[in-house]
Amino acid sequence: MTVVSSAAAIGAVPAARPRDPDILATIGATPLVALDRLFPPTSFQVWGKCERFNPGGSIKDRAARSMIERALSTGELVPGVSTVVESSSGNLGIALAQLCNFYRLRLICVVDPRTTTQNAAIMRAYGATVEVVDRDPETGEYLPSRLRRVRELLRTVPDAYWPDQYGNEYNARAHHHTMREIHEALPHAPDYLFVAAGTTGTLRGCAEYIAAEGLPTRLVAVDAVGSVIFGPPEPWERAHRRTIPGHGAAVVPPLLRPGLADRVVKVTDLDCVRGCRSLLAKESILAGGSSGAVTAALLDAGSWIEPGATCVAILPDGGDRYLDTIYSDAWVKSRLG
Repeated sequence: MTVVSSAAAIGAVPAARPRDPDILATIGATPLVALDRLFPPTSFQVWGKCERFNPGGSIKDRAARSMIERALSTGELVPGVSTVVESSSGNLGIALAQLCNFYRLRLICVVDPRTTTQNAAIMRAYGATVEVVDRDPETGEYLPSRLRRVRELLRTVPDAYWPDQYGNEYNARAHHHTMREIHEALPHAPDYLFVAAGTTGTLRGCAEYIAAEGLPTRLVAVDAVGSVIFGPPEPWERAHRRTIPGHGAAVVPPLLRPGLADRVVKVTDLDCVRGCRSLLAKESILAGGSSGAVTAALLDAGSWIEPGATCVAILPDGGDRYLDTIYSDAWVKSRLG
């Protein structure tokens, strides 16, 4: 049914017709669910922000849409002409593949061997080209190799554009809305927000919203043992080699700003497995690696979170892409002992 506004009825120029809902319109507005079985509210209340319900399956849909649509609006990207080139461990690659397919853009995604078979297959299904690089010989890490290959592609591929999730302000801006959703869904602002840190886009975006609104929420950044995001690793961390993607980084992200996090908690790969399997056993939530990381951080936070506090854990993705790793007893035994 078409509704004619009163302005149109008296001869005013009608407003442009709003765009019909499409798949991109389903990004955001993800559910916030109580995790009362795993965290009895008699101690403190925990809510999980379930980002797996985005159409691409993760929180990275928000950042991908923000970065790509900004570049389209400025003319840096032209449908049918431009090629997006990006480095990703999986989820952003899938989010970009969906956006690029939608907007008729070519995508070359540079990944590393930690990217799961399922993630690479999904990217290819959307039409992306997936390139796999090995460890950087100097640092022994993957991210420097991925970034080096991105720069090579930018020099050689015509009409190439790099969103640069590690330094793009529109990655962080996407998460002003993530935090707004959390704030508006609860009777009052949460006392603590637990966020997995990788590019630090989610962390920074949520922190900016908290500061702008004057909220009392304290931010807990969950990082990986061995990561350099918040400073050089301690000597004991250097023996730990990360195999679960989604949080931690071998290079300090340009998006990071001093003081974004009130507390930093580092977790191991085995902690991630423990967190994932605890969520599954107690809450029937099949979650991904970085979701397991924030859950593990909460499981160990009882000594410093005050009774009666309200906590929100952002759960970045689902676990269906980790069935051969985190949820495989054989993989866990062979990789993590």
